[in-house]
Amino acid sequence: MLQCELCGQALRTESEMRRHLLRAHLERESRCPLCSFSAPGYDELRAHVESAHPEPGPAPAGPPQCPFCGETGTSGRQVEAHVRSRHGHLLDPPVPGNGQQLYECPMCDLVCANCQILQEHVDLHLEEHRFSEDINVGGSLSDLELAQQLQNEEDRQQGLEEAKREREEFQKLQRQYGLDSAEGYKQQSLKNMEREVARGRMQPSEYHKRKADMMESLAFGVDDGKTKTSGVIEALCRYYQNEIKDVRHVWLSTGVDHFHSSLGDKGWGCGYRNFQMLLSSLLSNGMYNDCLRDITLIPCIPKIQSMIEDAWKEGFDPQGASHFSNRLHGTKAWIGACEIYSLLTSLRLKCQIIDFHKPTGPLGTHPCLFEWVLSYYSSNREGGTKVVCTPKPPIYMQHQGHSRTIVGIEERKNRTLCLLIFDPGCPSQEMQKLLKQSNDDTSLKLLRKFVGSLKDKQYQIVAVDGELSPEEKVVRCQASQLFTAERIP
Repeated sequence: MLQCELCGQALRTESEMRRHLLRAHLERESRCPLCSFSAPGYDELRAHVESAHPEPGPAPAGPPQCPFCGETGTSGRQVEAHVRSRHGHLLDPPVPGNGQQLYECPMCDLVCANCQILQEHVDLHLEEHRFSEDINVGGSLSDLELAQQLQNEEDRQQGLEEAKREREEFQKLQRQYGLDSAEGYKQQSLKNMEREVARGRMQPSEYHKRKADMMESLAFGVDDGKTKTSGVIEALCRYYQNEIKDVRHVWLSTGVDHFHSSLGDKGWGCGYRNFQMLLSSLLSNGMYNDCLRDITLIPCIPKIQSMIEDAWKEGFDPQGASHFSNRLHGTKAWIGACEIYSLLTSLRLKCQIIDFHKPTGPLGTHPCLFEWVLSYYSSNREGGTKVVCTPKPPIYMQHQGHSRTIVGIEERKNRTLCLLIFDPGCPSQEMQKLLKQSNDDTSLKLLRKFVGSLKDKQYQIVAVDGELSPEEKVVRCQASQLFTAERIP
């Protein structure tokens, strides 16, 4: 390091010393600070310095460097700008009062000669500030930002997937309950019959005959009877009287025909088929003639759909109507206990819905349901005949995803109870086996349901027990508008 003898400033090289002398001292001194030479004037001293102390030779080839800190640049202009902004305080400050506009740095005391130098100088301050922050937090800020971005992207992707799952579940439920299209009983029947012809299971002539029969049935609004099995209750009476040894008492509804699902309602028509079973018993019972005087034959499924819509128009179950958008006809919509109750009440049939919301026995069983059915069929368990064909209509029973019809109940000698159930999912071929004289316990497995066989979480039943007057019907209609019973799909 060199030191100026005139002012004591430390300088790194002879070139710096030379520039310093020329700028700082030559106008005020006549003695060479590099040697003992004294000059009579400024011109002589300047000539002495230039001749006796010439500029060092060219620097070795390489990128230009800052003379103060050694930082390299891509060009001399860039290094010059760096020197003025970073080390301007080592250069001669602008002289005030010479008419030149000065620019003071807002972040330090440096005064710059023009705005470009000030801008470059301030940019260096900002770079140093950002570099200092990165050093202080150890780079954690950028990592935090990256983690936040990744979390936001993950949340967005998760939201999209959740929306997709909800949409798929909703569409699945629409398909399951027949609310996804306008296709109904007629369209499904035709499609399935065409499929049977294509697979060789149905002759074209049979297809045309069945299509004509179906169109006639739909035109008159009556069931074609092709899925009906009659006489099962009578066969059960004979069987219990002659064969069963371990049954103490059995109570049966009378006149119940079995209806099973067809090509037109397979997968969604169980509620309508159970209503047909219930109605078959009511039509055979003279005490309901006044209520059912406008119904002489079992209606087909599209007709039942229209009858439920008529009940909604009267004001029954507005909540349920809105669930189906007030439309059933021409759809494959499932119906449940609430729709059966509305339809029966609109026909002036006195009925009630009983909910069994949770199991009342061990292992998820419902013994209270069995006790209720026994009480419905018989008020006196003691004495009497072994087989009782009661005037009680069958009971509509709903549970998750399916519905069936209770046609009777057994009380066995060990006091256990067994329900007798018609299932619309059971085909006619199986039900007709019960009509044979040689029935045995094996064939009754189609109907028998012991306490351990019914383990769904919830059950809902609809039971008919008399007629309603027109005034009572109005009261029931008004009450149903406030009824918010839980619907079991």
